[in-house]
Amino acid sequence: MAARRERIEPSFEREEGVSEAGLSISSDDRAVPTAANDRKRKPAAKTGKGKTAAARSGNSGGGRGSGRGGSGNGGGGGGRRRRSFLGHVVRLGIAGTLWGGLAAAAVIGYFAVKLPQEAWEIPARPPNVKIVSVNGELLANRGLTGGKEVSLDEMSPYIPEAVIAIEDRRFYDHFGVDPLGIVRAAVENWQAGGTVQGGSTLTQQLAKNIFLDPEQTIQRKVQEAILSIWLEHKFTKDQILDMYLNRVYFGSGATGVEAAARRYFGKSASEVTLSEAATLAGLLKAPSRLSPARDPKAAKERSEVVLAAMLEEGKIDRQEYEDAVAEKPVKAKSYWDGAQHYAADLVMRDIKKLIGDVKQDVVVETTIEMPLERIAEKAIRETIDNSKQNVTQGALVALDGTGAIRALVGGRDYAESQFNRAVDAKRQPGSTFKPFVYETALENGWRPESIIVDGPVQIGKWKPSNYENTYRGPVMVADALRFSLNTVAAKLIDNVGTQAVIDTAHRLGIKSDIVDNPSIALGTSEVSLLELTGAFAPFANGGYEATPHLVNRITSEDGKVIWERGAEVPPKVLSEDMVSMMNAMLRRVVNSGTGRKAAIEGFDAAGKTGTTQDFKDAWFMGYTAELVTGVWFGNDNGAKMKRVTGGSLPAAAWHEFMSAALDGTPNVPLPGNYAIGEPEAPLVADGNGGEYYDSELPRDDGVPIDDGGRGQERRIYDRAPPPGVVVQERVSPRREDNGSLFRRIFGG
Repeated sequence: MAARRERIEPSFEREEGVSEAGLSISSDDRAVPTAANDRKRKPAAKTGKGKTAAARSGNSGGGRGSGRGGSGNGGGGGGRRRRSFLGHVVRLGIAGTLWGGLAAAAVIGYFAVKLPQEAWEIPARPPNVKIVSVNGELLANRGLTGGKEVSLDEMSPYIPEAVIAIEDRRFYDHFGVDPLGIVRAAVENWQAGGTVQGGSTLTQQLAKNIFLDPEQTIQRKVQEAILSIWLEHKFTKDQILDMYLNRVYFGSGATGVEAAARRYFGKSASEVTLSEAATLAGLLKAPSRLSPARDPKAAKERSEVVLAAMLEEGKIDRQEYEDAVAEKPVKAKSYWDGAQHYAADLVMRDIKKLIGDVKQDVVVETTIEMPLERIAEKAIRETIDNSKQNVTQGALVALDGTGAIRALVGGRDYAESQFNRAVDAKRQPGSTFKPFVYETALENGWRPESIIVDGPVQIGKWKPSNYENTYRGPVMVADALRFSLNTVAAKLIDNVGTQAVIDTAHRLGIKSDIVDNPSIALGTSEVSLLELTGAFAPFANGGYEATPHLVNRITSEDGKVIWERGAEVPPKVLSEDMVSMMNAMLRRVVNSGTGRKAAIEGFDAAGKTGTTQDFKDAWFMGYTAELVTGVWFGNDNGAKMKRVTGGSLPAAAWHEFMSAALDGTPNVPLPGNYAIGEPEAPLVADGNGGEYYDSELPRDDGVPIDDGGRGQERRIYDRAPPPGVVVQERVSPRREDNGSLFRRIFGG
């Protein structure tokens, strides 16, 4: 019988090498003592591999133990090792998680600190400028966005559904960043061998659009994620979607769904159809490349991808899908369409002078009448399209007696060219400048019945000639204007002085600089169509200045008045007598002179034709008591037209516009009741020292005097004569008036 071993009590004393902070149990405290108990007080010898001899011996003992006891001790050591390893892994995992979390927090904190302060406040959407007609009809939306902001309730429901289906199907499920979407995009991109799908959510796209620049960097992506989570915390999903749809860029200068709908489809976002909504949603991938204005086929193909996504998501049924897919692609205009955009551009040019920087959404009430605008655009475009005389451009301005612009057309097609030829182009006005010469002459004593010789003239080195290189001899001043005789205009400006004519033109409304040269009598100094039209307005309104203007009032969206045009009476720039005489003369231009094609049956109208050298520019300036309208035709590059005169295409287009504009309105006579009487007969020498009044004056139908080629000496009034003053002048032999038929057909 084995000797009974002394019982050893458990001990909690700290062994050498064990920390006080821990709680350890020595090998002696085991329930089943081993041989290691006998060695507990012996120093542990190190092995070459760093393990203690006791540990190695314990392992061996466990392995060599006989029976159940030996086997059990060996198994217990292996279990302890496994538990120790797993615990070590767990501890490492916990530590790694903690340290990784701290590192991630540090990185996020770093990039968050790098965000600008304004990133934590939603910036105001750039203000929209809504431009409307005098009756409230929309002309255009302007500003950085090109359209006003609309709520989800104000837009077609197809739009948000299409955008979510193609851009972010899990929009209502994620927290701003979509890990599943990122993984899905990564897999699809890997399978495709390139980038075919993005992992950004709509919230991330919104954060990028309103806070960050577009550069592709790790910092920007982290900041984008930070801001997305912040946005989701601060706003509801519908608010985020609303902001996104009103701030995302759809190409062609259109930001937001309202601008895009009007830009591509000419309608409000509330009227957008299913196929149109799919087109808009498809644009988000590549606004320029997929634009229906650039590549309608590509836009259509992309819209079908969107429609398939909507069908898959259950947003539309099979029939709706098939109907939308069956619609043919339609090419949108490459730019906003419609002549009213010329007026809208002019508003944006003027608005800063009126109210300074636009800091809120505003409504600009203009003077434009949209029915007249459409008539004017049609008249210019059809005249050009139907002409075979090398005419590619035209412009039209219509004003009322106050100078309010009722119609403005700056070119044949705004979508093709946004250059405003009515305002920004300066051209030689030709004979349309002559009324300022005649007005100055009247102010200096001449009268419509005064007689002046149409014959060769030289002023310095300048020798002007008439359109047909023929002369009419003694004519009344009124007839000289009616037939647009160049030599008479030259003589008149030589008589009254160029500076006096320049002063008259500026007083009536010409703003451009005018060269101090006698040739301005024939319209050699360049002006714009707008200012020239405005300068004719005093003849129509009774002599008052009529500065062309386009804006009546500017209000906030809620109707608060920000700026309003005053109602002051403009200064008077012409006397009633002058207005009356000028209207009497210019009325004859339309009724029986070079502007006959402009005549409107039943209406009292007056005007003046103008044609520049080599037929580069053709003008007609005409008016009734209600409306003053100027028309110009030519080519941007200054190319010659094929014998287009002011009395042909411009007068015809003026007639077309004014006939439609005045339809249904009563005839209002032009101001003044001056009646051109019999001509003041010139004195003619009888060869015997006597004088008599010449009765062979030009008849009212413009048939010239035929002196038989005698070149007889005549004493005639070559100035507006004070009593008893006469001027001798030789009348050159006349050429046969072979061009009179051409003049009657085309005007001059």
